[in-house]
Amino acid sequence: MTTPDDPLSRFRVGTTSPLGRGQKRFALRDHDRWVSVTMEFRCNLACTHCMIEGTMSRLTPTEGADFDAVLNRQRTEKPWEGLVLTGAEVTLRRDLPQIVAQAKAAGFAHIRIQTHGMQLHRRDYLDRLVAAGADEFFISVTADCAARHDAITKVAGSWDKMRAGLDLIEAHHPGVAVITNTVITAESVDTLPGVVAALAGYRCVVQHEFWNFFPMDTVDHKSLCVSLSDLMPPLRAAIAAARGLGRLVEVKNVPECLMGDDRPALVNTQPMLVIDPDFWIGFDRNEFHSCPHRAVCASTECLGLTAAYVRRFGDERGALTPFDTAPAPV
Repeated sequence: MTTPDDPLSRFRVGTTSPLGRGQKRFALRDHDRWVSVTMEFRCNLACTHCMIEGTMSRLTPTEGADFDAVLNRQRTEKPWEGLVLTGAEVTLRRDLPQIVAQAKAAGFAHIRIQTHGMQLHRRDYLDRLVAAGADEFFISVTADCAARHDAITKVAGSWDKMRAGLDLIEAHHPGVAVITNTVITAESVDTLPGVVAALAGYRCVVQHEFWNFFPMDTVDHKSLCVSLSDLMPPLRAAIAAARGLGRLVEVKNVPECLMGDDRPALVNTQPMLVIDPDFWIGFDRNEFHSCPHRAVCASTECLGLTAAYVRRFGDERGALTPFDTAPAPV
């Protein structure tokens, strides 16, 4: 999609692994048709699992020529269906409705706001975003109740404001979709089925995402990583609960061989991400693919384990099983 002289060539590109013929569709799996732009590095929460807490003050939001390059590419070539506007917390930008309107005018069919959801309880603000063209919200739900959610975000009332925003979307914007994202840590792992249950009444929620935590380091300094034996039962229960409600599910950073019949929910690929390149310096310290079976495993979706996980729990060679062939259609 990019060439060496392209202003977007310095950004990493991700695509969605294709579904096998006849394979079940567990997730939206549309990442190859989306582009994600990081436009803010401030945040008014202090989540314990924040990946960029040590770099937020020095990373630079995407503005000016880089954002213009995304818009210009869309106007002239139409390579994408959708745009994700993300941050740290992108709703802290006062000009976000104007940014959404710019993106809509450039030809994006869908515009997704990635947010903690606290600002969406303001009806006038939510209405302005939707009127400008936002038709999806990717909302962080850290746990299954106010006490647990607020303990993770470190801000009292964050759950109530997030839920109030969901209520407004449900009541007043029937064409707007919500995708929830829960980062799986030692503080949240037991709440995963409860997250699905807590949001069961919302028609606007179309997909739940569960992202297994990894530190941007080779050491799990906060002891937030979850052992695979503790992770899989609540995760698979949450997947079953979501599918029972007719919702899609996307899981990231979990070994594929442990997913069983839920393997189609594992989608580790991402859209092209337009972000300060310095972000990747920290990201690459995670050392994904630290799996003892990597050399003989045929999986094309699995990221294995991180260095921090192996340091804490070992390489799990007895729990992990290499695939001899790529996943067969199901």
